[in-house]
Amino acid sequence: MHNQKITMLPLDDFFKSPFTVDNIIFGFDQDDLKVLLIKRKEDPFLNKWALPGYFVKENENLDDAAVRVLEELTGLKDVYLEQVSTFGNIDRHPSGRVITVAYYSLVAIQDYNVIPSNIASKAEWVKIKDISELSFDHLDILQSCFQRLKRKVRVEPIGFELLPAKFTLTDLQHLYEAILEVKLDKRNFRKKILSMDLLVDLEEVQEGVAHRPARLYKFYESKYEEFLAKGLVFDLSEGKSKQSKISRSVDTDI
Repeated sequence: MHNQKITMLPLDDFFKSPFTVDNIIFGFDQDDLKVLLIKRKEDPFLNKWALPGYFVKENENLDDAAVRVLEELTGLKDVYLEQVSTFGNIDRHPSGRVITVAYYSLVAIQDYNVIPSNIASKAEWVKIKDISELSFDHLDILQSCFQRLKRKVRVEPIGFELLPAKFTLTDLQHLYEAILEVKLDKRNFRKKILSMDLLVDLEEVQEGVAHRPARLYKFYESKYEEFLAKGLVFDLSEGKSKQSKISRSVDTDI
């Protein structure tokens, strides 16, 4: 093993990289998994779509910055944000090295009113399957968080956070199909999900629908804690693949 001498540099040379936070907010709407994007109204990437993100202030910690930036750009507040990963390729920002910390969240779209402001001229929910180009390295960041969501949803019923308080089994199946990008067998899915005893039958049915109204359910949170204690695997991934563009990394416009 060769002894390599470390070149000592002035400390100031190590305090020159700014930090940003980027928020990946997943939502589910009408059978489609979506993510919240903004259209930038400043350079670089003027008028291009991006994740809601911006610079961290000098005297601000990362978690506070993520919450502030999300609210300033989209109007969303009181959103639980989980830190996912750090991205620091030296060429990820055209103005110089910028290190970003990615946060993600799952929200029910109908519970939030999106209001763009600051550097965002627009803020919209966009289908994951329609996204193939974003500013900076935001497509890589989105893909990384999407893959994390896929892994996590196979072992934890976190997808319930994307649904309204009351939902049908069809709603739930469509949600998992959208996240896992597979077509699930209806009979097998219902048999498996009901056998887990994670749902409460509300003894109510849909109202105002043209078809036969379906039964409504809600998530049984205390049962979930028992579910985890038993070490069971929440795996609903069997089915025919239907991968989206973002999973295949196809390069077309949003």
